[in-house]
Amino acid sequence: MTPEVGLSRKEVIRYVLGVLLGIGILLLLLGKRGELVAAGHELGRVNIGWVALAVMAEALSLWIFARLQHRVLRLSGASIPMTSLYLLTLANDAIANSVPGEPAISSAYRYRYYRRHQATGASAGWTIFTILIAQAIGMSALLLLGVVVALAGSTSATGTGVTVAGLVIVIASGAILVRRDLVLRLAGLLVRATQRVTGHPRGSIGARVEATLARMREIPLSTQSTAGIVIMATGVWGCDFLCLVCGFGAVHAPVPWTGVLLAYGVAQVVGALPIVPGGIGIVEGSLAVILAAYGAGRVAAISAALVYRIVSFWLAIAVGWISVGVIAQQARRRSRRDAAHGPGPGRQAGGALPPQ
Repeated sequence: MTPEVGLSRKEVIRYVLGVLLGIGILLLLLGKRGELVAAGHELGRVNIGWVALAVMAEALSLWIFARLQHRVLRLSGASIPMTSLYLLTLANDAIANSVPGEPAISSAYRYRYYRRHQATGASAGWTIFTILIAQAIGMSALLLLGVVVALAGSTSATGTGVTVAGLVIVIASGAILVRRDLVLRLAGLLVRATQRVTGHPRGSIGARVEATLARMREIPLSTQSTAGIVIMATGVWGCDFLCLVCGFGAVHAPVPWTGVLLAYGVAQVVGALPIVPGGIGIVEGSLAVILAAYGAGRVAAISAALVYRIVSFWLAIAVGWISVGVIAQQARRRSRRDAAHGPGPGRQAGGALPPQ
């Protein structure tokens, strides 16, 4: 089962230009050639033990995300084995970081995977929606903590204002997750309004979208479950942050504790902008600049940022695309089995998904 991309020429051009822009930003932000050469020397003598810890931290981050999916799916009445969800997580991470059209493509890939494993349309959509908001809350909380640590000891009004603004964002995000029924009802209203104005989505498709949104509103989520989901989503980011911390150990450099969490949070937010695929160049450059501003040596900041990105981005992409191939092979075997023995439970003849 591979993602159905269907990219237009415009999207491909934007993707290529984004990659070139990211490389240009990386070269500009990392500074002089001498610093790049020095960073290369640091990478040539990395501490393998710390690199292994960085890989373990990133693997744990992805495992927690798989566990998060497992928990949210169970709350919605679906159940997919953890091994399958971890394989999906690896594949989805690679797609999210390397395929044009994000975040729509990776979300569609996950949705189709859930549906092929017998989750209803409402359950699959609700799971993606809930995890998306929980991740936003987790990142907001970590970014707020990073701001507080960076501004520790500061009595300026600016520092206080930033902290209060961050706290408001976290509370507002939590309120959206708790009262997600209101958001889903609003989404249904937008679908109907779009139909009246543009005529799309047409006919039965629009009705199915509205029906799915209505069923999603009926899935319960208690305060205790909400807290658990947010904690797990925060843990996903936290372990990824530990990967960056291990990067400093790998290049034999001290961690600039006052600014490292802030630098991580800013880099993740900026890297998520749909401008440069996977935040290439932007993440590395912003990390290096902010870390250097908070006391890390420029060469150490560049080197640690590169170690972090090699593990969390490039290695994850390589492993993830292997996982995409494994999932596709599993789907083909399942299709052959269904063709030979008839459709499995919950499927119609020909392996089609049941109507929702």
